[in-house]
Amino acid sequence: MGNGEFTLLGRAFIRGNILALTGLHIGAGSGALAIGGMDNPVVRDPLTNRPYIPGSSLRGKMRSLLERSQGLVSDQRIGRDVKIHVCQDENGYRECDVCHVFGVPAQSWSSQTRLLVRDTHLNGDSARRLEEAKTDLPYTEAKWEVAIDRVTSAATPRQMERVPAGAVFGPMEMSFAFYEAKDVQRFGLVLRAMRLLEEDYLGGQGARGSGRVEFQGLSISCRAGDNWDEIPRWSPEAGAEGFTLPQLMGKPGATERLEGWLASCLHLA
Repeated sequence: MGNGEFTLLGRAFIRGNILALTGLHIGAGSGALAIGGMDNPVVRDPLTNRPYIPGSSLRGKMRSLLERSQGLVSDQRIGRDVKIHVCQDENGYRECDVCHVFGVPAQSWSSQTRLLVRDTHLNGDSARRLEEAKTDLPYTEAKWEVAIDRVTSAATPRQMERVPAGAVFGPMEMSFAFYEAKDVQRFGLVLRAMRLLEEDYLGGQGARGSGRVEFQGLSISCRAGDNWDEIPRWSPEAGAEGFTLPQLMGKPGATERLEGWLASCLHLA
């Protein structure tokens, strides 16, 4: 399939907020460590100095969890420490919904990535509350941990920086591009990946309690490719201002109604 054969049918937008149910640590990398600084600093917006959730961190964890849930083999290295599943030929790609949604590196065949995830910043109310709370560091807490040598029992204390539980990041936005009718069903994989993330953790130190998050106040809107006006927001319950993933996935027939609504928006029904 050549690039000229791709026609954008439209886009759907998932918007809402991300609540940190436990302390959240998304690392800035060792290059950000200054003399006398925190051992494990969080990533911050260089203009505001506020912590934020990079779109790459959110998208990467969603992809990883979805790959594992489907038993896909992580067969291609991305950077030094990360491997992802990538279809190795066009025939495999045709049958792989994950690669259609999240994309593949440059290959001998043409493809289009469906899902775009934007950076999500600490919202204004949470920023003000954290400023008033006079936390250990601007907008964050210092969590002490102790590493124990299994042989000598020697203890090595270390500090980790976290955004405190209760902080809200938003507005969050994900954009999903539709190129063919089957993408209507693929859109559901994004919601499933978000739910898997709620059951797992975001960022680092998840096995030790950090990184539990919840998507709140979600809404879905859509526009056809030839119309810049978005169709009013969809919700599993009429009149609701926003919904959570358990509300969507726990309501009988809601997923089917969403697919029908998307098909109608895209003029596929």
